[in-house]
Amino acid sequence: MSVEDQSTEPVPRGLRIEEAIAAGVMALLGLITLANVVVRYLTNYSFAFTEEYSIALMVVVALLGTSIAAARNRHMRIAWFVERMPRPLALLANVVAMLATTAMFALLVGLGAKLVWDEYRFEVLSPGLGDPQWLHTLTLPLFSVLVVLRAVGWWWRHRGETTSASEAPPGAEV
Repeated sequence: MSVEDQSTEPVPRGLRIEEAIAAGVMALLGLITLANVVVRYLTNYSFAFTEEYSIALMVVVALLGTSIAAARNRHMRIAWFVERMPRPLALLANVVAMLATTAMFALLVGLGAKLVWDEYRFEVLSPGLGDPQWLHTLTLPLFSVLVVLRAVGWWWRHRGETTSASEAPPGAEV
């Protein structure tokens, strides 16, 4: 699929909202970092406590980016090989990549939920601020669910298109 073909494919529902949230979180991370640098430079005092928030926000950005990539079928794979495969193998590689993505993020959902429950149950506090740690950890299973839904959603939208050129990865033979 060429760059032009990507723009004509319908954007999955809610993807623009995810992109806006990711951009907002990245802007917030930049502002936190800028404030920390300015305050440290002017006062020799550090906003070290903001590190816990920054880490949680970085997890949110990474998982939102992964979700957006999964919805567009642009997640990580060995594209150099896939682009040079015959069409049937390229389609199979897309399905295998979707299944692997779904399986790995489903594991993150399950294990992340178990971790959140343990942190809640044992009243674990974050080391710097003393906030309940589960509030920070909760982003992992929640946004991993979104990645799973986006990966399965891509497959659902393209499940019957075994003959269309829009399903093949860039450079695949039609």
